[in-house]
Amino acid sequence: MKLHYFPSPEATNTLSTDELRERFMINGLMQPGAVTAHYTDLDRMIVGAAVPTTSALPLPNAKETGTSYFLERREIGILNIGAPGTVRVGNTAYELANLDCLYIGLGEKNVTFETKAGGQAQFAFFSTPAHAKHPTALSRRADIRTDPIGDPAKANRRRINRLIHPDGIKSCQLVMGFTEFEPGSVWNTMPAHTHSRRTEIYLYFDMGDNVVFHFMGEPTKTRHLVIRDREVILSPAWSIHCGAGTGAYRFIWAMGGDNQVFSDMDAVPMTELK
Repeated sequence: MKLHYFPSPEATNTLSTDELRERFMINGLMQPGAVTAHYTDLDRMIVGAAVPTTSALPLPNAKETGTSYFLERREIGILNIGAPGTVRVGNTAYELANLDCLYIGLGEKNVTFETKAGGQAQFAFFSTPAHAKHPTALSRRADIRTDPIGDPAKANRRRINRLIHPDGIKSCQLVMGFTEFEPGSVWNTMPAHTHSRRTEIYLYFDMGDNVVFHFMGEPTKTRHLVIRDREVILSPAWSIHCGAGTGAYRFIWAMGGDNQVFSDMDAVPMTELK
């Protein structure tokens, strides 16, 4: 498991493009036949992926968590962004189709990932520390009913699919979902915002050959990163996080911090961005 420690806003402003990508991006997350994981100092969130092939992959123990097994003091949200697969929690098997989400609470010791014959499941996962147990729960893509928001004239017509949140799958602190765009819309989260009481991780996917120009940094000292399919952005509380793509895309968003109120954010007026 790789550790990620983040520079201050002042130090971030001095980084080169390559240094910025090294500190705030993760690529190569999806490795066939392996589980990869990255431990961050963003509210101690972990982001990772499991890509099983011919055999099941267990959720590994990691010395970085300081526990005897991964979920001893943690919870986890899993979204399948590949072909159908199976996640086993103890003796119970959960079948996940594309864009199905599984939440697993504190204290579950044995978790494994499997793919179906003829396809390739790709399980992206996000984990936060937890102090209370909530039951394992499955959200199916087919059951999600989300009204679009945004304005086609501003190229930001999109659906924000909230999966793990106070009015959906209950958790201790993890909030998670994914956003997808209508044809012709490419801007996400604009006008921009920060949320000083929690941090956020993005995983961009279903991009094909398109790229996203992801904007980050302090509102008056913005930077950008060019993102490709299945790459991850680590967003500290002081940084904006928004972007525009050259075509259609989706992204998973996961948050941890002081509260689970989705609208708890500090809006940045367009006139203040630099």
